[in-house]
Amino acid sequence: MADTNREGRERWGIAPCFIVDDVVATANYYRDRLGFGYERFWGDPPSFCMVRRSGIVIMLAQLERTGVMRPNRFADPEGGAWDAYIWIHDADALNAEFKSKGVKITRDVCDQPYGCRDFDVEDCNGYRLCFGQDIEGT
Repeated sequence: MADTNREGRERWGIAPCFIVDDVVATANYYRDRLGFGYERFWGDPPSFCMVRRSGIVIMLAQLERTGVMRPNRFADPEGGAWDAYIWIHDADALNAEFKSKGVKITRDVCDQPYGCRDFDVEDCNGYRLCFGQDIEGT
């Protein structure tokens, strides 16, 4: 998946893997609420799927036993740790899109001291995703 950035240097990518109890329901949530797409499921019954949007990939894996999901916020309930931070181009527009689809916004869009304008959402399994745009130098 490596490609090059504007300076011609190789750009890296990463795909977090979220363990979920129901991979089909989760993939459909990401499709219907968060605007991701997917091409297929792996396994019979389905146990793995990769959802994609704008070059972002999140892997969803279902184990044989349920109840083993552990979003980062459970380990850090005071800090509300994210499970993924996703850089985007327009935080306000994406925030409005998600609100119109009934996505659970856990922190509304705002400017941060680290130079990003971002907001948090919680998916159907309790995973926290932060979507942010770089505002330094703009």
